[in-house]
Amino acid sequence: MAGTEANSTIVTAVITGGHAFDVPGFHRLWRSLPGVDAYVQDLENLCSDEGHVRDQYGVLVFYNMHRETPSLDRQGEKRVRLALEALGKTTQGILILHHALLAYLEWPLWSEIVGIQDRNISGYFHDETVRIEVAKADHPITQGLSAWSMVDETYTMQDAGEGSTILLTTEHPRSLRTIGWTRQYGQARVFCLESGHDDQAYTNPHLREVLARGIRWLAGKL
Repeated sequence: MAGTEANSTIVTAVITGGHAFDVPGFHRLWRSLPGVDAYVQDLENLCSDEGHVRDQYGVLVFYNMHRETPSLDRQGEKRVRLALEALGKTTQGILILHHALLAYLEWPLWSEIVGIQDRNISGYFHDETVRIEVAKADHPITQGLSAWSMVDETYTMQDAGEGSTILLTTEHPRSLRTIGWTRQYGQARVFCLESGHDDQAYTNPHLREVLARGIRWLAGKL
């Protein structure tokens, strides 16, 4: 196993936990992305690393929503804490997807990765039709893409700010404005995407294209 195989397939860990999701739809999403060899797993499995392969993933996709900052005083949480504190120490890409933006609300480390210091939300809204606009058409993730509409869950919260390159936006009144953005965290590229609540979003071809491109960019292949 290696982060990028000879055929340029990107071995990707998709990390879950702390929030329910449509399991069949979610797995179909990852199977649909060309060039992505995804391993869906809960956070504890990633951090336990029983197969000794965590460092070989090309990209880590966080789709978890654990709330409390992991403690160094309890063994299981210590393992998680140390693994997450190691993020950015290599070029291993980091994708923060949908509700993972709201993980560890009180942990400055996660806020720095996301690029939003106050990540508390004032509201969340299901089944909203959202018009997504391309804010930066010359970035590899969004180059050549046109605006699209999709049904998804939205959050009203602070926008991504300083240190972030904004790629996707919306003017939806029940949503933060910044939908997709990139950052640098240590040695790692970061891509944050607010979209992706359920199968209405998972099956959207524009979202799938953005995810596939995002993973390639995070792995340094785009």
